[in-house]
Amino acid sequence: MNDQVAKQIVDKIIGQIFGYQNPLSLEQVMQKFAFDVRLPQQVYDSLTGKPTWALSTNPAKFVQHEAQMTLPEGQAERPKRPINSIQDVLTYWQETNWMATERYNDSINVAESDNIRKSENVYRSSDIGDSKNIIFSDSVYDGCEYIIAGQRSASSSFCIRLEDSSQVSNSFSVNWSSKVVNSFFIQDAYDMQDCMFCSHLTGKQYWIANMPFEREEYLKIKDLVARWILTS
Repeated sequence: MNDQVAKQIVDKIIGQIFGYQNPLSLEQVMQKFAFDVRLPQQVYDSLTGKPTWALSTNPAKFVQHEAQMTLPEGQAERPKRPINSIQDVLTYWQETNWMATERYNDSINVAESDNIRKSENVYRSSDIGDSKNIIFSDSVYDGCEYIIAGQRSASSSFCIRLEDSSQVSNSFSVNWSSKVVNSFFIQDAYDMQDCMFCSHLTGKQYWIANMPFEREEYLKIKDLVARWILTS
């Protein structure tokens, strides 16, 4: 995984959801859509001095997980020294208390991420499990695919700004909802298809701002909204 592959995934997601070619750079996508997502931060490996990526930046020392797993036998060990105070304990502990970074388990094609499990094609994300093609996201699981700026969500595909939701597809800005398809700006709703700016509704199609519209009216307004999202 690298910037070029991440951009290709982003382009595919935006094209699928909005029907337009992506006009944004990778950096612009992060700033526009993932501004409030908890993303890994760049820190420096205490052993090599090279940049690495960590979910938590509170510790003072870091070591890349892969490098930590291949440390020569005994490198983390220290000879016995006297302990006369709690300060002695804390001082000795700091010598080897490195925070592991870029923790990937059973995953491939991962970059600038941390705490990734059984996933593929993940870029600048954290807490990802059993998912693929995930960009700028935090805590997405259970078969998510093609997600940008997802948070605490599962079992969804082709979504941007997905929060606390599941079973959502081809949608933008969906929060606390489930079974949503081809929709924009949905809050606290269920079983919605081809809807925009709707909250607290169930089983609707071609609704905008909690009002019903004809299909032709809806599609015309949807095009205006899609252009506005990408260019504003």
